[in-house]
Amino acid sequence: MSERLVELRNVAKSYGRVFAVGGVNLHVDRGEVVGLLGDNGAGKSTLIKMLAGAIQPTSGDILVRGKVETHWDAARSRNAGIETVFQDRALAVQQSIVRNIFMGREISNWFGFIDSTRERREAERLMREIGFTSKVFSPDSIVGQLSGGERQGVALARAIYNQADLIVMDEPTTALSLTETEKVFRFVRTVRAGGRSVLFIGHNIHHVYDIAERFVVMDRGTVALQATKQEVGSAEQLIAFMENIAHPQGVVSFDPASTQAGASS
Repeated sequence: MSERLVELRNVAKSYGRVFAVGGVNLHVDRGEVVGLLGDNGAGKSTLIKMLAGAIQPTSGDILVRGKVETHWDAARSRNAGIETVFQDRALAVQQSIVRNIFMGREISNWFGFIDSTRERREAERLMREIGFTSKVFSPDSIVGQLSGGERQGVALARAIYNQADLIVMDEPTTALSLTETEKVFRFVRTVRAGGRSVLFIGHNIHHVYDIAERFVVMDRGTVALQATKQEVGSAEQLIAFMENIAHPQGVVSFDPASTQAGASS
């Protein structure tokens, strides 16, 4: 049985009487890619901000490796092995790859100075691990000269250096071409093969379906569906379900209640 890496139990976030997220239950196991889907306003952004420790839940529990976490904040989230790659990637585009990977967590020598040799050596290792196979790139390559998919790779390399077990990726394929999207997918598959987990948030259902093995669909702050790829059947079935909850008019061929219960048991 897979290790339950992170779990949310009845997590809610309210602002006054308005619930942005209400009573969400979901989990991510070690070594899996989970796709998080939902229309604008579904609560996805609030959910990942809670995971990142940027905001605290109003109620409910966050568990890491089976242990309930208290006083949850950004430091505890990072110490728990959760790294979030937001849509802007938070990269310094005029700096090199090596500077971006170690920014804020520089490797220093005995005298307290930055150990550039060790950083370059570690950056090269991380680049190979994440799948930068082209000799065109080196740790000294400027991030601003990289493509969108390659910049996602730098953000993932930084997360791996920070010893992340769960990497949350917020809309990583937005505005990317098919070729660049495939680069991101290759990076994600490499991360998964290394035993890490990815929570992949996206609006493009086909992209999320292609890369994820399990799906969580949010609707108006709650989880409307949890299902595996096998249970869903196809991207078209997933689209039909999401269209149905937005504009109820038909019945999809899988039961969201039964799949959600099965996924959360």
